[in-house]
Amino acid sequence: MSLKSWAFMCGAALSCLAFNCGVAAAASCTALAGAKLDNVDFLSSVEVPAAGDLPGYCRVLGFVRPAINFDVRLPLTGWNGKFYEVGCGGFCGTLDSDIKGFANAQNYALRRSYAVAVSDGGHWGAGSIDGRWALSNPVGKEDWAWRAETEVAKVGKALVAAYYGKAQDRAYFAGCSDGGRMAGVEVSRFPDDFDGIIMGAPALDFTGLVATFFSWIKNVNVGADGQAILPVSKFKLVEDAVYKQCADKGGLISRPLQCQFDPVSLQCKSGDGPECLSAAQVGVLNKWYGGPKNSAGQQLYPGGLPLGSEPFWANWLTPLAGLGDDSILGAFAENFVKYLAFVPDAGPLYSSAQYDYDKDPQRMGAGAKIYNATTFNPVSPGDLPATDLSAFAKHGGKLIIYHGWADMLVTPQLTTLYYESIAKHAGGLPQARDFARLFMIPGMDHCGVFSNGPGITDTGVDLLTALEGWVEKGAAPDQVLATKVDDKGQPLWQRPVCAWPQTATYKSGAPNLANSYACANP
Repeated sequence: MSLKSWAFMCGAALSCLAFNCGVAAAASCTALAGAKLDNVDFLSSVEVPAAGDLPGYCRVLGFVRPAINFDVRLPLTGWNGKFYEVGCGGFCGTLDSDIKGFANAQNYALRRSYAVAVSDGGHWGAGSIDGRWALSNPVGKEDWAWRAETEVAKVGKALVAAYYGKAQDRAYFAGCSDGGRMAGVEVSRFPDDFDGIIMGAPALDFTGLVATFFSWIKNVNVGADGQAILPVSKFKLVEDAVYKQCADKGGLISRPLQCQFDPVSLQCKSGDGPECLSAAQVGVLNKWYGGPKNSAGQQLYPGGLPLGSEPFWANWLTPLAGLGDDSILGAFAENFVKYLAFVPDAGPLYSSAQYDYDKDPQRMGAGAKIYNATTFNPVSPGDLPATDLSAFAKHGGKLIIYHGWADMLVTPQLTTLYYESIAKHAGGLPQARDFARLFMIPGMDHCGVFSNGPGITDTGVDLLTALEGWVEKGAAPDQVLATKVDDKGQPLWQRPVCAWPQTATYKSGAPNLANSYACANP
């Protein structure tokens, strides 16, 4: 029996559910575990009482065959009529149901009375950096690359219809990092799945980013003795110099592409010292800011570490004991090149130190077709595939893209190229703005993960409300408000974040107040 038929036969109970009539709701939640849906196994369905700021919900666990585990949560009362699915970060690998904050966090929308869903990307891994699951596992790779989100969307919507006796009024998706890549896959390959999508810091060209770019950042800083040429202890020196050169009135680098900073300005007159850089360390900075190139000098990935990202370098580049004394960035590179980048898999004996910048980018063609939401073309940098989003626009979908200018992990330059390519295929920027808008957030780290820098965290801007207003009321967002708070949650500053290509420009008044800025063209 299909879930649709099952829902129809249980119509009386479902109608009672829609009106929150107590005991029937609990019985119907329990019954969901016995539902039948093609290629889906339901494992459990239980009521979870309200706790803290979370409402009570019916929690349904199961998996789409062979191995896409999901967690669907249905508010017991006060459902707002909408469905919200989130992506997952890194290589996924766990059913990360209770992430705090906004990025890839389903409870963010559950608090707003959405029915919500999350998946594990189709496999188990010992954390989101672990890529061993992918070794000789082509089905698992495809589940993670493109299948998980669309399949879980089908399950979530079917459960909504069964539980509430009606389909959702609107369906939304939000994801950051790899979840942002998943958003790119949804908007291009499955344009009818969602009415609105939030695409955050998207790892669109996963092969170019994690194999080529990450390997480059890691390896150009390794000396002949195996030690870091530019040590973590020198990062603050670089940060201070860059911000002194390029920060705006409010202390943020809001136009990093226009920032003129030359690392040679920090070079010691001779040798090395605590307040200056050696010639070799300056060389590392030039390669980090310039990005990966082959032996012919051809750019292999757009740009390098963005100016302004320096406060976060230590977070992503510091060796950690739990990663075998590799950094987060380095461990991602190692796992990807060993287990996912090539066909056949390179295997555990391969290392990013062996990565060949002349030959290996071409070897990843098969993986690029599976994983990437778009792929950077060194020969024609402005020509990005999968940016014709006319089917999504025709469906009436709305897309909000956001990226932190200070993101050193998934660097932001490709995102601006991606949006410009969307505009090109749409017939121009005005046409693209009808269904897609980009917000570049100064000072923000990767998905707002770390709070030690000058910018906001992931909850410092309310993009879901902006998307709801656009989809449901036709109010396209020209700007969103960013708020930086202290450890006690008290506001430190506010400023508008303007729809690309505009930037918030200081006019007059206190730099920590939003009304001191106005959106202006660069």
